Amino acid sequence: MHTDGLWIKDDEGRSLILRGVNLSGSTKVPAQPDGASYKRESLLKPKEVSFIGKPFPLDQADEHFHRLKHWGLTFLRFLITWEAIEHRGPGLYDEEYLAYLEAVIKKARDYGINVFIDPHNDMWSRWTGGDGAPGWTMELLGMDITQFHATGSAFVHGYHNGKLPGMIWVTNETKLGTSTMFTLFFGGNDFAPHTLIQGEPVQEFLQRHYLNAIRQVALRLKNIENIAGYETLNEPFEGFIGHKNLATCRPFSLRLGLCPTPFQSMVLASGCTMEIPYYEIKKLLPKRRGRVAVNTEKVKLWKDGYECVWKQNGVWSDESGKPLLLQPSYFYSRHGRKVNFEHDYLKPFMIRFLKQVRAVQPKAIIFLGSVPRGKRVMWSENDGKNVVNADHWYDGKTLFFKKFTPGFTVINKKYLPLCVWGKTNVKKAFVKQLADIKQTSVTCMKGIPTLIGEFGLPFDMENKKAYSNGDFSLHSEAMDLYFQVMDQQLLSCTIWNYTPDNTNQHGDLWNEEDFSIFSNDQRTEPQDINSGGRAIPGFCRPYARKTAGIPLAMCFDLKTRIFTFRFCPDPAIKAPTEIFIPSFHYPEGFLVWVSEGEWENDKENNGIAVYASGNAKECKVVIRPDYCMCYSK
Repeated sequence: MHTDGLWIKDDEGRSLILRGVNLSGSTKVPAQPDGASYKRESLLKPKEVSFIGKPFPLDQADEHFHRLKHWGLTFLRFLITWEAIEHRGPGLYDEEYLAYLEAVIKKARDYGINVFIDPHNDMWSRWTGGDGAPGWTMELLGMDITQFHATGSAFVHGYHNGKLPGMIWVTNETKLGTSTMFTLFFGGNDFAPHTLIQGEPVQEFLQRHYLNAIRQVALRLKNIENIAGYETLNEPFEGFIGHKNLATCRPFSLRLGLCPTPFQSMVLASGCTMEIPYYEIKKLLPKRRGRVAVNTEKVKLWKDGYECVWKQNGVWSDESGKPLLLQPSYFYSRHGRKVNFEHDYLKPFMIRFLKQVRAVQPKAIIFLGSVPRGKRVMWSENDGKNVVNADHWYDGKTLFFKKFTPGFTVINKKYLPLCVWGKTNVKKAFVKQLADIKQTSVTCMKGIPTLIGEFGLPFDMENKKAYSNGDFSLHSEAMDLYFQVMDQQLLSCTIWNYTPDNTNQHGDLWNEEDFSIFSNDQRTEPQDINSGGRAIPGFCRPYARKTAGIPLAMCFDLKTRIFTFRFCPDPAIKAPTEIFIPSFHYPEGFLVWVSEGEWENDKENNGIAVYASGNAKECKVVIRPDYCMCYSK
């Protein structure tokens, strides 16, 4: 598998449309002790955890891979975390976990499932309200990782009492814990020159250990044929870098719950009590609901003998007995010019990642993870070939409010909410968003392929109504819409997500997210491979996965179950065009019409093989249920 212009291609030269899923949502947390984010136990002894069994115990692999292949989801964004590899301490790798990981990937190979490895990270770590990095990355800076929540430095599910406000974990990107760690990871050389870990500059220490951890994975997996490549880092974040005034909140950030400014976060973490604005979301917009006293116990995030790294580097001071912001624009400019996070900090890291992985696996595709809502990295062939834009896309209104309305959505227009009314207009808006992402791969990245690394929907919509009445028709309608726009743009994509241990009560076991297309709680007939699936009609659909030429158009009508595909054949390619046809939609079989050429059944791969005529300039394939008597080509 390799890239060629705007397409990912196989060894025969066929253009690939890759369809799959993220495996899995609960891989963000340990298996032992139970790391579900609403529990606190696994946060207390960070070195005594194990991720063996995530995404599932090895003896369950056949069941899940069989199901995914049956649904046509044969390209996986396979989640791992830095913490899973190196939780015991710097340079101490969990060899048992790496052996487990190798065994799972080999099992996927047995089912013809290809994977790319996603080193997943949300908000830096589990102790800062997300997942990803080991606890020692903060402890070695002098942080007491049990005090992030108490000091307002993070919103941590395991330390929160009461109902979890939806999507509040996203607000951690503006709080001290997440912002500090990402700033140090990407820009410590510039912004924290006085901060060292074990005598080494903090940026070099953190990046070196992260890259070496991924190297351990690459060494384990380098000879397994179904490894397509590696993603640089899930949803990297700029931290404080580029923030214009530390006395104000970051523009366009989500305001929900407590919203301290960066300077207030620094002061709170140093043991001060402050009144912080509190926000709720009402009628699609954040509304301030007063102020709340935070850190009334005057707890310090910094251990004895340590102080705030930003005080250490001259950003603020309390020598006068009162906190004083000395450099409000400290992170806004450097070396006499405004900083550009993507160019100055993210891109050098991506290039370093690429070189590290390619030293072990020279043919690995590198999937470039981009900043949510951020600008894109300007990439060229000189920076590295065989790369893919792995951007994310979500229906924002459904994501945040857990309510899908086919004829209404809200999109961002220059960082302002814009209401879109009418089914046709909603679909057009989604098509435009995905077309813009695809165009970014052309204009900013000099013509590389695009794979939508994440998209999906919360299954606990409408207060979990579907869990009681068993009606997932609205979810299927939403998923069908999302795939319609993917098909229209001929995009490869991986759904967020498939979580084998999902439950109706706690979802994907991380911050109450509930996006899994499968749950044992919906599994009523163990002998039925589809039992447990959610919204199967929407995501289990025909698609042209390998095209002997260039795909031109693809469409599946869920109501009629008629699939149409057009492509420009390449006579130099002898291998056939392969189309996946799910038995779920064609239980009584299907009929096929090919405009220029022939076809044959490909039962091994659950589909058909199409051989276009040698001189055909365009070939059209139509597939329909065999009982549909009224048909015109």
